[in-house]
Amino acid sequence: MKTTMRPAVSMALATLALLAPGLVLAADFDGSTISPLWGVPFAGILLSIALLPLLAPAFWHHHYGKVAAAWALAFLLPFAATFGASLAAGQLVHALVAEYIPFILLLTALFTVAGGIHIRGNLRGSPGLNTAILAIGAVLASFMGTTGASMLLIRPLIRANDDRVHRVHVIVFFIFIVSNVGGSLTPLGDPPLFLGFLKGVSFFWTAQHILLDTLFVLAALLGLFYFIDRHYFRKEGVLPVDPTPDTRRLGFDGALNFWLLAGVVALVLLSGFWKSPLRFDVFGTEVGLPGLVRDAGLIVLTLVSLAITPKAVHAANQFEWGPMAEVAKLFAGIFLTIVPVIAMLKAGTQGPFGAVVAAVTRPDGQPDPAMYFWATGILSSFLDNAPTYLVFFNTAGGDPLTLMTTHAATLAAISAGAVFMGANTYIGNAPNLMVKAIAESRGVRMPSFFGYMAWSMAILLPLFVLSTFLFFR
Repeated sequence: MKTTMRPAVSMALATLALLAPGLVLAADFDGSTISPLWGVPFAGILLSIALLPLLAPAFWHHHYGKVAAAWALAFLLPFAATFGASLAAGQLVHALVAEYIPFILLLTALFTVAGGIHIRGNLRGSPGLNTAILAIGAVLASFMGTTGASMLLIRPLIRANDDRVHRVHVIVFFIFIVSNVGGSLTPLGDPPLFLGFLKGVSFFWTAQHILLDTLFVLAALLGLFYFIDRHYFRKEGVLPVDPTPDTRRLGFDGALNFWLLAGVVALVLLSGFWKSPLRFDVFGTEVGLPGLVRDAGLIVLTLVSLAITPKAVHAANQFEWGPMAEVAKLFAGIFLTIVPVIAMLKAGTQGPFGAVVAAVTRPDGQPDPAMYFWATGILSSFLDNAPTYLVFFNTAGGDPLTLMTTHAATLAAISAGAVFMGANTYIGNAPNLMVKAIAESRGVRMPSFFGYMAWSMAILLPLFVLSTFLFFR
């Protein structure tokens, strides 16, 4: 846990120390009066995440935290010099306390608890069994997160198919279904939906409004996968010798973590349903008691999981903090640099990003759900779906009550676009790259960046076009 949080906290404390002499209550600022150049640090960090792993992988691997910190300071220091230390400090505290810390604590808890569960034994990767594993993963993804479900099931799935000649399609569809689309029904499922939950979207709202969309896409993907897998299975069969023969009974090691997973779900539900008048002011940012209880509980569950999980289970899962540390560092920069972008989008057509708002707005002034679905989805494919969700949530007005009622179709389109289309590329959602790395370490020759896109364009894009006509017209 300390390894995960230290870079972000250190950067925050250092900046607070710089700004502390003028610290007062946080205040909103008018996004219609600022230059669009304030969005450059946000664009810079997202482009860095998208391009540097491809163009300069060695540099990125060793210095991604420094890159994120540099972009964060590229926004914060000029902002403090222009608008004053008090406003800059208030925006920093709000980004950390209201959004970043709850976000990271949930991801860390899910990552840790899922990493403490090991499925032992070996299954036979028949088309029926593979399809069943993907379907189970799709269900689990909405309750233990796409990251948690992916980390739990990817290794057993690889072991089950390590005597198959052709395995790439199994991993590709796993990314489509378990690492992305399956997490679309609750705030636990995917980071964008948890950010919406923090903004005031009800816990079960997404399940109620995009259930049919999700079932349609999942049913189509599972059916298509079964026929593709059956084709390869009948054509190629299996290898003469199974690399991991059945030596142990199927079962779970670290099963106590399932109880901790239930605790994570209960804490998130509690924070959504528990209404308390008790609130605390943290340098101008209000923090409610339910949120504090949730976050403290998540920390406790994370530490308990680390304490009770045998080292052998972590070793079997190859559990290590690298992926979580990367997410923590990068999102510290993202959540800070997105501050002026959100302010400018909230200014609507009168703001610097008026053209973006106009592009997703019908001539009568109402939001166009189909345009929101594709705009959110395309950016989620190449940037990251969590900040992209925030951008378009605020483009649509940023008021959760209005979006859940009057503009429910628009919020459904934003939610579906962010979650579904995170599967279009390896960089659309964090579990995509994690699954790719694990598969390659187990001998699966995964497609290149553009090779994977060939799969997604051939399979996913036609489904998304159909979804547009069925659900977002």
